[in-house]
Amino acid sequence: MEQMTDDRRSQFRAEFAESLRCLTCGHALESDGSGGYVCPDCRRSYPQKNGVACFVDSGAYADSFGFQWHRYSRTQLDDDQCHESESDFRKRTGFKPEDLKGKLVLDVGCGMGRFAEVATRWGARVVGIDLSAAAQMAARNLANREFVALQADVFALPFAPETFDFIYSIGVLHHTPDCEKAVKALPKYLKPGGYLGVWLYSGYNKWYRFSDLYRRVTHRMPPRLLHSILSVAVPVLNGVDRGLRWIPLFGKPLAGAVHHIFPVNRNPRRDWRVLDTFDWYSPRYQSKHTYEEVFRWFESCGLEDLHVVEVPIAVRGRKPERIDEARRGLAALAPEDSQALV
Repeated sequence: MEQMTDDRRSQFRAEFAESLRCLTCGHALESDGSGGYVCPDCRRSYPQKNGVACFVDSGAYADSFGFQWHRYSRTQLDDDQCHESESDFRKRTGFKPEDLKGKLVLDVGCGMGRFAEVATRWGARVVGIDLSAAAQMAARNLANREFVALQADVFALPFAPETFDFIYSIGVLHHTPDCEKAVKALPKYLKPGGYLGVWLYSGYNKWYRFSDLYRRVTHRMPPRLLHSILSVAVPVLNGVDRGLRWIPLFGKPLAGAVHHIFPVNRNPRRDWRVLDTFDWYSPRYQSKHTYEEVFRWFESCGLEDLHVVEVPIAVRGRKPERIDEARRGLAALAPEDSQALV
């Protein structure tokens, strides 16, 4: 993708700022002249912190993710040799480059910008929000793209309704206190005809039982301590796994049992293994879900054209066009009433 000029980035930021709304009174915000925003009506301010406008008081339950993405600020970004993030983005949203090009997109839980990098490379103009300080890393990583990062809460988003063409959230909403409420908070910010795509942890496979048990303790640990422990434990357990598989007959079942009791990530790259394992054990909240649940949530928000995407649990849905809504309302009338309107 061609590098964005300063003028194009500035223009995008100025246009996007018109959609920002005060969390207290709902009034349109104004620039405070220093990178933050202020409400001209109630005078509530939203200051810039380390290059990112902040709409939350703290990272709360997401602090471990701030540590995680500062420590691994570029680990999962694609480069000339690796396109794993682009592959995951396709599999978990069903979106394609031609879908997003030129569109205004919201990345909910952007982390250090892994998937926003893909979307902007495809030509999208992206707004990324994260509850944690990871938003600061996303802003730095994508400083040369049409991208804006905000530190904000999915349960209190500072946007006008019907702002975005596409919204996606990949591997994030199950880390909130109420995943259903988080999913249902998003459709109001879609334009008519816009698409929402989410990927959540699966409730079908029970491999995570032991990790859930351990997480009762691990999520209370200081992130640095937990990371230090996993930096040793993950390579050791992967070595045990490889060693056991060489044993004839019983090796593979034994390796499977060890992995079931002590689950760690098996990515071929060491830094990814430690990062993803830390991501399993550090969060306070980590719910699992089924397609039946997520379809009900989408349908209750009026989304239609629902699709199961490639990787469980990934679901995509479309917000009806206004003409579709009008037709449904007309169809609901009694026959004689609908004839009177023809």
